[in-house]
Amino acid sequence: MAFNTVKRQARRVAVTGAVGAATLGAFLLPAAPAAAQPVTIDGFGTFEVPNEIPVPAGIPGVQVPGAAVAPPFITPTKTAGQLALDAALSKVGAPYVYGAAGPNAFDCSGLVQWSYRQAGRELPRTSDAQLASGAPVSMNDLQPGDVVSFYGGGHSGLYAGDGNVVHASTAGSPVAVAPISSMPVAGARRY
Repeated sequence: MAFNTVKRQARRVAVTGAVGAATLGAFLLPAAPAAAQPVTIDGFGTFEVPNEIPVPAGIPGVQVPGAAVAPPFITPTKTAGQLALDAALSKVGAPYVYGAAGPNAFDCSGLVQWSYRQAGRELPRTSDAQLASGAPVSMNDLQPGDVVSFYGGGHSGLYAGDGNVVHASTAGSPVAVAPISSMPVAGARRY
C-alpha cells in the first residue's frame, strides 16, 4: 500500500472518528511482528504500530510520540443539534417549495428533517409530528439545533442562537434566519 494511500486513509479515519483496533490494524499493521511505537487515537486508545510503517505526523486526534503536533483543524465533537444547524445554515437562500425535503428546495419541516438526517438522526416529516416527538425544551434552555415550532405546531425551524431560527417560511421566501419573536411559538424539542 502506497504511503499516500495510508496517509489519506489515516486522515479519513481521524476526521470521522470511525476507527477501532481492527480497522487500524487493517491499514497500519503488518502480519509479522516487529519493533513498535505507541500511537494514540483520541477516544479509541493506544496501539502498537511497527517502526517500519511511517505514521504521518499532524493527523488530528492521532498522537505519535516524538512527532510534532499540528493544530487541530476539526472542532470538538458536536451534538446532533449543532450538526443539524450547520446543515440548515448551509441551505440559507435555497428556495421554499411546499412538500420539498431537500437537498435543493425545502418546506419548513422538510428542512428540519433533512438537516437532522445530515447529522445522522431521523425525525418525523411534518411540523406537527416534530412538535409531538423529541424531548420538550423550555424556551429559556434552547441550544443550537433545537427544533422550535410555531403557529400551534404548523411551522418549524432550528434554533440558530441569539434568539433566531433558520427556517423555510413560505412560497416566494428562501430559507432564511429570522428572529423567534417574529412568529408565535408553540414549543421546542430536542433530538
